[in-house]
Amino acid sequence: MPQDYEIVIGLEAHVHLSTKSKAFCASSTQFGAAPNTCTDPVTLALPGTLPVANRVMVEYGIMLGLATKCEIRRSNRFARKHYFYPDLPKGYQISQFDEPICERGSMTIRTAESSRVIGIKRIHMEEDAGKNIHDPHCGASYLDLNRAGVPLLEVVSEPDLRSPAEAVAYLRTLRQLVRFLGISDGNMEEGSLRCDANISLRPRGEMSFGTRTEIKNINSFRFVEKALEYETVRQIKLLKSGRSVVQETLLFDSQTGTTHPMRDKEESSDYRYFPDPDLPPLRIPESWIEEVRSKMPKLPEQRYHDLMTVYGLNAYDAGVLTAEREYVDYFEEVFNHCSNAKSACNWITTEVFAKLRKQGSNQPQDVVKAAHLGSLIRLIDQEVISGKMAKNVFEEMTSSGRDPKEIVEKQGLKQITSEGDLKTMIVNVLERHSQQVGEYLAGNQRVVGFLVGQVMKASSGSANPKMVNQLLQKELDLIKQKNKDS
Repeated sequence: MPQDYEIVIGLEAHVHLSTKSKAFCASSTQFGAAPNTCTDPVTLALPGTLPVANRVMVEYGIMLGLATKCEIRRSNRFARKHYFYPDLPKGYQISQFDEPICERGSMTIRTAESSRVIGIKRIHMEEDAGKNIHDPHCGASYLDLNRAGVPLLEVVSEPDLRSPAEAVAYLRTLRQLVRFLGISDGNMEEGSLRCDANISLRPRGEMSFGTRTEIKNINSFRFVEKALEYETVRQIKLLKSGRSVVQETLLFDSQTGTTHPMRDKEESSDYRYFPDPDLPPLRIPESWIEEVRSKMPKLPEQRYHDLMTVYGLNAYDAGVLTAEREYVDYFEEVFNHCSNAKSACNWITTEVFAKLRKQGSNQPQDVVKAAHLGSLIRLIDQEVISGKMAKNVFEEMTSSGRDPKEIVEKQGLKQITSEGDLKTMIVNVLERHSQQVGEYLAGNQRVVGFLVGQVMKASSGSANPKMVNQLLQKELDLIKQKNKDS
């Protein structure tokens, strides 16, 4: 990162909402449907059609505003944003301009170095445009209007981000938040979360902003970081050579890792905003806000804090488990069945996550029921089975879906915990390995591990390891004492 310059980044994130119908009409929002099958007269802007605001879209806007500590505007309205492109049938986009639903909020982000509060300037509702599909082979372009009219929340940050890594952390936190709230799936690969990034540089210590460029429609966390890194280097080279940065809109080419001009940067006046005469002002009474608040789950930051203070997990484990709401919900359910937070976390983040990666899923319950995993951990804690046995039981649980107790009983996997049985095994092992016993008496402590292994082998892995260690040491101490007495 530059030493002489400070990076200033602001993000405009577009969040597709998980509503069944579009922002201002009844057409489906289904992703992946055949082209132009999720349209209707309103989507196609046929004469005489009128928009009607989707109530769920408004509720989701209120919910995200509350989650980001925004002020909810009690009276807000929709505006027309004019630009002419084939994927916009009306010739304008219904959005919000000077009266957005949410303003002046904040969100805490965590990076490897620190945690910081990033300001949220505004959140506003709008409809998405359609999709142009360019065919380079025949030189034609096709238009799919399925996405036209899909409801969005545009989240505009303050220019508080100071590095590409912080920009990625901000986007990850926003994605985590909308997924916890259940208002969007946040899938960047499907376009459910897209980002425009504004970036400028200024000499360190300078308060006024430099000339910014905007990188449009970045659709992955990696590309956001790469695009901003490239643009940082490009602007530094311009400034150090005495040239000026031109205010313009850029596209990021993921193949070359470079940015290219798309058009001159527009200002709000270029869009000729004015209040949409077909949509009345939107009144949001306090009772509606409280109704939405009552439906909200615990937010990621609160659950992150709970995992450390209530369950005693470290910051790393808490971060891993709160990456998805399903993970932390699953952890708490497993804990309710075993009362061992650290073991529950370890089994989830190793064995369960390994299965999830193979399945390409984020639903732990698809791997093994939380009640079954909790029961397995309890069997280990009660020393009914060893950790090694538990791995085999876990594999059987995931393939058959059976209860671990049933598997242990059926396969005879219970640990040998009878002191008499274990002592007999230990004495036999010591008699067979007199050379190693002699080495121990001569001061070689390392052979104890070898002797423990031989006892475990003799028991086919069924002996309780803790008891084996204790009883073996006791027998060795007796032999040592006898040698001294003689």
